[in-house]
Amino acid sequence: MSIKSAGILRQLIFIEKKLVITPLLDPEKQLHEGSASVDLRLGTRFEVPRKGDLTHIDTQSRDFEKKIANLQDSYYVNIGDFFVLHPGHFVLATTLETLCLPPNLAGSVVTRSSWGRYGLIIATAVGIHPKFVGVLTLELRNLAEVPLKLYPGRRILQVFFHEVEQTDIERADPDAFDKSAYLASTKPGTGKFAPEVAEIDAIEKFPNYKDFPFLH
Repeated sequence: MSIKSAGILRQLIFIEKKLVITPLLDPEKQLHEGSASVDLRLGTRFEVPRKGDLTHIDTQSRDFEKKIANLQDSYYVNIGDFFVLHPGHFVLATTLETLCLPPNLAGSVVTRSSWGRYGLIIATAVGIHPKFVGVLTLELRNLAEVPLKLYPGRRILQVFFHEVEQTDIERADPDAFDKSAYLASTKPGTGKFAPEVAEIDAIEKFPNYKDFPFLH
């Protein structure tokens, strides 16, 4: 589907009020003329893994999320202060803005090129689903050779929005398929994994299972 221009995004935000991005502190800069995206700012909360205590990540562990939460250090950085992201380090952060997407709109997250050229990468969950509500969790990594100072409130990413084609059922009942695990997020969140015991069991029962090395 086509990407929405800044003009259409302005209409969706300010006139039709179908897309919510708040606080939009400087619309002229964040939705500048001729663009097809919205610039978003770095928030004030960071989650940093304690490398010395983490020997491995096992997403099949029953208490996986509890263990990971106990091995994360949380930091709050005031506007005007900075967070140092060292080379090769990986941290979770958030956008300053809260978003609320309508059922027929999705988004894609891209690092602003001015930051990307100094080694900052925002990966890996780059898609925003329709009906998402909350701040975006940003997965930040420094690929450069020197530390980067990250200032909350600075514009560090772009979001491109595009229309989602819907079925008649989805249009009639916009909440029918609203099952995201990350709705209403207010701080950086670790990945959520649903139990997959039944799926693993189904794979092991797959005909000629052992003839397919990529399945085991």
